[in-house]
Amino acid sequence: MIKLRYSKRLFRRSSSKSSTASSSSGSSDGGDAGSGRGEIEWEVRPGGMLVQKRDGRGDVEVITVRVATGFSWHDVSIGATCTFGELKVVLSMVTGLEPREQRLLFRGKEREDSDHLHMVGVRDKDKVLLLEDPALKDMKLRAALTAQPVQRPYQPFIRV
Repeated sequence: MIKLRYSKRLFRRSSSKSSTASSSSGSSDGGDAGSGRGEIEWEVRPGGMLVQKRDGRGDVEVITVRVATGFSWHDVSIGATCTFGELKVVLSMVTGLEPREQRLLFRGKEREDSDHLHMVGVRDKDKVLLLEDPALKDMKLRAALTAQPVQRPYQPFIRV
């Protein structure tokens, strides 16, 4: 790891309060690049490229997606790089619909299970529309109707 000093005029941070407060502390024990201490940590990649060292956070950005059904909505927290299929699995726990029974629409288009949220453009607080698959809904309705015994409009009262 290589540490390089830089001039504060070249790389200004967005908040001048934090950079003046941390530079007045006088401690330069190798802080990270976001603290405004005046040092950037660099690393050499295996290909030989010199790049700024990452934060070291391995966590994924979590976004909140508002999923609207016909008459209600649910706020679901999910990773930004997840797929619509993974979103369907989370929604199956919330709504009770199986993932194969769900249709997700974003910006007016039905999205495939393999489409990633961040690649399609889903951001924090965006709205996704959840519809029940009409073909499966019809099959459920027919199965429910055939399971009930058909009642006749009249009952025979004389038996021979």
